[in-house]
Amino acid sequence: MTLSPLNPALAQTFAPPVMEARRWITGVSFPPERPLINVSQAAPVDPPPQALREAIADAALNDPAAHLYGPVLGLPALRAEVAAQWSMAYGGAIGADQVAITQGCNQAFCASLATLAGAGDEVILPTPWYFNHKMWLDMAGVRAVPLPTGTTLLPDPDQAAALITPRTRAIVLVTPNNPGGVEYPAELVRAFFDLARRHKIALIVDETYRDFDARTGAPHDLFTDPDWAETLIHLYSFSKAYRLTGHRVGAIVAATDRLAEVEKFLDTVAICPGQLGQIGALWGMRNLAQWVAGERAEILARRAAIETGFAGIDRWRLLGVGAYFAYVEHTSPLPAPEFARHLVHEAAVLLLPGTMFMPEADPAGQRQLRIAFANIDTDGIAELMRRLAAVPL
Repeated sequence: MTLSPLNPALAQTFAPPVMEARRWITGVSFPPERPLINVSQAAPVDPPPQALREAIADAALNDPAAHLYGPVLGLPALRAEVAAQWSMAYGGAIGADQVAITQGCNQAFCASLATLAGAGDEVILPTPWYFNHKMWLDMAGVRAVPLPTGTTLLPDPDQAAALITPRTRAIVLVTPNNPGGVEYPAELVRAFFDLARRHKIALIVDETYRDFDARTGAPHDLFTDPDWAETLIHLYSFSKAYRLTGHRVGAIVAATDRLAEVEKFLDTVAICPGQLGQIGALWGMRNLAQWVAGERAEILARRAAIETGFAGIDRWRLLGVGAYFAYVEHTSPLPAPEFARHLVHEAAVLLLPGTMFMPEADPAGQRQLRIAFANIDTDGIAELMRRLAAVPL
């Protein structure tokens, strides 16, 4: 079969990494005494709590408007709730008209970038980067400029400053980080904000995993700046906190004039966010604070188990841990992609190689692996450690 010509930018974008990794287990049998441990994707494996599901079900059965097109930028009540809770949490002033609801946080990123950059422009991404961010930039013809973070996994504002050119449109930070897990100190986030403001570019802060930050209080003070909207674009996901991954609900907090441009993008791509998912997110925000606190405590317990586990095995180095992720370095002579496939057969473990989060030419990715440990409990983490310790490197 001969295909008609493909968009070169899309054709040159790498395949979705999680889908590629899933193909590694096609046709592989895992015995009952050693089932597969899948730590390749950061997603809750359980459904939302019963009460939230009942709220969605009630809306599906009894609210006719839940089945119709809604406002492009999201339900007014949910936008207002985000604005109110974020204003309180961050100690700043955020209006409902500065909030947009999207079909997941990935769409929030794509919509935001569509307002900022076009073909030939540049965006600075710390490496290891979140692969879907890199994929969208590639599809859009925007050059992703890598900002290496070294063994600390913390980006350096001075190094970022040296990468800014007349084509630079934004710097992107993800904290707690995907894939590295590290939580960026508030003063580091502020330094990047000040850098972006000086150069009149955007700072995009993706806080998808904010609810699982080990620190108490606001993770940064950017919203306390009265002019935050001139520089900051904040992204969030409801998927992790409320287990709404299948409903695709995310958010953008940004200047109202930017959201007017976002509205064009969203109307063209999706018309509106799914109503039922938004209803579930709003119900969760209003009713599940204590439940989310319990989810956070459980994730922090798993994080501690990861830290203890890697401290007890040789030839593995834990580079970063936090939220849903551990980012590790291995000493196998095999490059990370081969070693990751080797682990499927030798340890019944599915994880992602660092090369999926790095530029092809960066040798660091060949020695690194990402573990999405939020998918398994502490007993599962103990078993994961036993299997990794037993694999010859």
